[in-house]
Amino acid sequence: MTITSPGFGVKRLCDIPGIARSSFYYWRRTAAARAARQAADERLADRIRKVHKESGGTYGVPRITAELREEGCLAVNHKCVARIMQPIGTEGVGVRLRRRHRTTVPDPAAVKAPDLTGRTAEVPNAEYVSDITPT
Repeated sequence: MTITSPGFGVKRLCDIPGIARSSFYYWRRTAAARAARQAADERLADRIRKVHKESGGTYGVPRITAELREEGCLAVNHKCVARIMQPIGTEGVGVRLRRRHRTTVPDPAAVKAPDLTGRTAEVPNAEYVSDITPT
């Protein structure tokens, strides 16, 4: 790959936009690695789309990462999956399949506290009452 044009060298072409020549040579040296990473990301994006479609569009980054690891894919990181999912527009739906745990069970035989104020406020912020005496 050449960036030079007839009559102009790399130095002149890098001086015009104000970039260092070392930046150009670094960009040229790493072009193959960038292309390989893009190709690997595209292959992973295809697998992510497949897993996302099989889940009915409900799986997000953590579950897609777990599915890819289970199917023997390369060791993928959740951050890598998130980085690839964002531009292709896939995201999970906030479906929570876990059961809620009830931590407080009221006693049905307990006596309800009496309403000592009568709750007569017609409009919001008209009455403020608190009571800390035991009943």
